[in-house]
Formats: sequence, structure tokens, C-alpha cells
Amino acid sequence: MRIIAGEWRGRPLQAPAGQGTRPTADRTRETLFSMLASRIGSFEGLRVADLYAGSGAVGLEALSRGAAHATFVENERGALAAIRANIAALRAADRVDVRPLSAARLAPSQPFDLVFADPPYAPGSGDAVVEAVRAADWLAGGGWLAIETEAREAVDAGDWAIDVERRVGRARLTLIRA
Repeated sequence: MRIIAGEWRGRPLQAPAGQGTRPTADRTRETLFSMLASRIGSFEGLRVADLYAGSGAVGLEALSRGAAHATFVENERGALAAIRANIAALRAADRVDVRPLSAARLAPSQPFDLVFADPPYAPGSGDAVVEAVRAADWLAGGGWLAIETEAREAVDAGDWAIDVERRVGRARLTLIRA
């Protein structure tokens, strides 16, 4: 696993040990960022959140591409250790916030321009992310929510608009606009 583009291009990332976390594959991450870049343009100055962060690869990729700040939400101990190790290796501590809590129970926060979520592959997991992000008011007006689910699992965006869905291997990427 590595950073794909930007300031830290090619830098390796540590993955959490064990089977408790399923890191987003490089190919899937590359597709996701290509989809976003064609819609957003630049990541410069964005505030991003990475829910179910695992290794932190998605949020760190956004930072590498110019995001101003990333918040990582993860509650698994091994994953938190990997996130912190990756942040230290990239010397990014001044641009991040790590919140050791469940992404299903978000507390109200300053809204983010872009929220990434890669919940465990389970029926309804994408819908639960939409509900949690909406309830905590984590997405700024006009912001984007990018959800990775199992390929057969569609996401119900409620009154937000699904901009695009794309299958990549065994994953489905859904981009939602607030």
C-alpha cells in the first residue's frame, strides 16, 4: 500500500495487522480520486474526514493532493496504531486530527468539504453512513460524501443526490453531493 499522487507520491503506508480491517486497494483508491478530481478539480485547501479510516490511506492521499486538513475516525486499536504511524512517517501531525470513536456515532463537528467512508461490508452499511453524517452535520453545503461498499450494495442517499456509482472489483464507489 502506498500514496498514489501528490506531495508524498510513492511513499509506503503501514496497514493494520490482522483481518479486522480491509484497506482500500490502491486501484480502488486511484479510481475514487480520479472520479473526485473530475468533479471537484483541485483538493487544495479542502477539509476532509476519513471515516472507518483503517490505515488512514484515503485521508492521507487527500492531504498528499493538497487538502488542508484531515480528520480520521477509527475505533479499532490496531488501525489507530497504523494511522498514527503513517501520520508520523509522513510528518503530517500538524494537518490532522485522529478521533478514536465509532463512525456510526459521530458528534456534531465543523462541516467537512469531503467525507470518505469505507464501512465494513455489510447490508445497509452505506445507508448508515449517510444517516450518521447527516445527523452529525459533518458535510458542508455543496460538499461530497464518497462511500465504498460491497459491489452489490447500493446506497440510499435520501434527499442528497447520488452523482455517480462505479464498480471497481468487489467494491462499489458512490459519490453523493449534499
